[in-house]
Amino acid sequence: MWENGAPGALGQDDDDKPTLTVYRPWQTNASGTSVIVAPGGSYGRLASNHEGRQVANWFNAMGLTAFVLKYRLGPRYHHPIELGDAQRAIVSGSLAKEFDVSPDRIGMMGFSAGGHLASTAATHFDSRNPGAADPIDHAGSRPNFVILGYPVITFDPAYAHGGSLKNLLGENPDPKLVQELSNELYVTPQTPPTFLFATSEDTVVPVENSVTFYLALHKAGGGSGPGRVASPAGELAARERAVNQAERCDVKVAAIVPAV
Repeated sequence: MWENGAPGALGQDDDDKPTLTVYRPWQTNASGTSVIVAPGGSYGRLASNHEGRQVANWFNAMGLTAFVLKYRLGPRYHHPIELGDAQRAIVSGSLAKEFDVSPDRIGMMGFSAGGHLASTAATHFDSRNPGAADPIDHAGSRPNFVILGYPVITFDPAYAHGGSLKNLLGENPDPKLVQELSNELYVTPQTPPTFLFATSEDTVVPVENSVTFYLALHKAGGGSGPGRVASPAGELAARERAVNQAERCDVKVAAIVPAV
């Protein structure tokens, strides 16, 4: 994503090089909507198939362009490297006109720790910087919408996912940094439209992560309330609804998907 190597790179191995892989629909992307997909994996690995390529193919089937982000990981890399990779992906994707992408219709979807990365991008974004040396950085890094699947959101000890916290911030992180990356605390009216889905039977990432983010969105002026589904077909419908709502880019919407 950087012509001369990524900032902060500790080497030249594959793991030191963040990438953005494009998946294009067969037909023209008439809406111009595109989604950057951030796989999960506790900030220590990437579930790039079922939370990356397969999701991108699903967006392609709906006529949308998708990008799968390979971001740098702990324990080799810590914050803010991961956020920098995500922000660069958002800006780079928004300028990819050759892929039928509209710069005002690019969103980000993340799963688990990738959901934490996407929610961090949604709450800690940069404004436009016309004076930047790199022309790509002239654009802002705010996604136009986010879709969060069973996301890590908070680092509150009551609900935090310990593996993600350790890989992202190290063994003994500064308490101020832990709070800064508890993203429910940084939702504002400027936070992009958001769609959440999770299950109350998740034994890895407590559903309270999604609930706290939804409540913060609601307090900041969110639009629709929680949605419920009761079958795999209903979950697919919820995912399609997420895309339809996100494409509108005009409401904050959250859906909590309980276990079947």
